[in-house]
Amino acid sequence: MGYGIKLRVWGEYALFSRPEMKVERVSYDVMTPSAARGILEAIHWKPAIRWVVDRIHVMKPIRFENVRRNEVATKASSNRVIYATQERQQRASLLLRDVEYIIEAHFEMTDKRGPEDTAEKHYNMILRRARQGQCFHRPYLGCREFPANFELVEEDTVPASPVHQGEHDLGYMLLDLSFTVNAKGEIVKAVPHFFRAKMVDGVIEIPKLEEVNR
Repeated sequence: MGYGIKLRVWGEYALFSRPEMKVERVSYDVMTPSAARGILEAIHWKPAIRWVVDRIHVMKPIRFENVRRNEVATKASSNRVIYATQERQQRASLLLRDVEYIIEAHFEMTDKRGPEDTAEKHYNMILRRARQGQCFHRPYLGCREFPANFELVEEDTVPASPVHQGEHDLGYMLLDLSFTVNAKGEIVKAVPHFFRAKMVDGVIEIPKLEEVNR
């Protein structure tokens, strides 16, 4: 176990897309571990560390809302310019409304760390940045259009969820993606990994990737 932190995140809307929905955007009931890791990496990330999400606390009721959003049919790239007025499509999305979570996570040192990279150094950097609201880019709740507010939880224990009691089976949820890269460093294959998510008194325990792949 590495150095851990607790981070409270909240926002007006969230969309943690289910990958099995190909056209319409439908959110999972709660934040996914990969989305939680993305928020942590937005605050502090270096090649020397790797974030591991331990558990997610769901602090507010799970509320959905249907909206229609404008999207484009194709992806932009260095070789392709798109014109939104020509490629625009309107699609329905099932979003989460008024969300709040507490992320418990820790980081581990990687084989890319240098002689100046110590766990204590990165831990102090993380605490300072989280306390001051600093980030490399604005963290978001599943989609960039839904920004996340965040603050460091300084207390040793996380308060119990005021709205979720008992055990709730949330079904299979995306845990993370593992990537295969070629000699040029380009991603040639992405493999999704899923786990059976259960929320007990508002808390979702996140398994390690190696445990899911056994």
